[in-house]
Amino acid sequence: MSRAMTRIPALMAPLILTLTACSGPALIDAVTPRSGYRLTSDLPFAADPRLRLDLYQPDAPTPGGAVVVFFYGGNWESGDKGLYRFVAQALAARGHTVAVPNYRLYPAVRYPAFLEDSAAAVAWLRRHGVEHGVAPGPVALMGHSAGAYNAMMLALDDRWLGAQGLDPARDLSGVVGLAGPYDFLPLTSDMLKDLFGPEEQRPDTQPINHATRQAPPLLLATGTEDDTVYPRNTRNLTERIRGLGGTARAVEYDGVGHLRIIAAFARPLRWLAPVLDDVDGFLKGLKAQG
Repeated sequence: MSRAMTRIPALMAPLILTLTACSGPALIDAVTPRSGYRLTSDLPFAADPRLRLDLYQPDAPTPGGAVVVFFYGGNWESGDKGLYRFVAQALAARGHTVAVPNYRLYPAVRYPAFLEDSAAAVAWLRRHGVEHGVAPGPVALMGHSAGAYNAMMLALDDRWLGAQGLDPARDLSGVVGLAGPYDFLPLTSDMLKDLFGPEEQRPDTQPINHATRQAPPLLLATGTEDDTVYPRNTRNLTERIRGLGGTARAVEYDGVGHLRIIAAFARPLRWLAPVLDDVDGFLKGLKAQG
């Protein structure tokens, strides 16, 4: 399914380039509202000092609100939970509770450490969230780029949540993947080759090779202009899940690239594409189905 993007006025181009460049997170954070939610920062979910999460709870929960774990991107070598308040705020304003965890990064760790960390964050929220006022029950996963990979691997390959005593079919309500790499062999980057290990083991690292009809409902979104993670990743996984009898909805945003699909959560950039509306509708639909 294709979603047409609002035509970008020429005078807005400098704003987009600034907000999605290296200095973008600080500028986006400056224009993100600090009201409408309660933030509990740096909750530890594992022993490593990096493994902390931020919990955003809406001041005005809605009956359709979901509990979401959001994993950020950064090629598994960069990123921090504090940079994504704009995503959590956007969802909290729609009535959703959002946890944003850190996970360990390359070169300190390699595959599958970041999946183990991601699973530990989900397990902590399932077991201890109620102590912080989080509604009990299955949670939704969401991620952008490398974070979408983490989310999808947890949903499709039951080893990672299984090691935490959880079952994706029971403990996950759905998954949102934004510009995610799900089918990206062969590797050409030396960094990725080192990250994902020997060549003969790499097929096992690909989400598409763990596709199953038992997967929770998926919303897979990409931009037609994404030249970082090609849209074929989204198309291929959608086709595979549907072919197995599972539920996957694909959305393609015309003219949107790799960074803009996540930048569209920021209040001044939501006209780029209706990503927030689509994610919100998907999450509330999961609640209605549950």
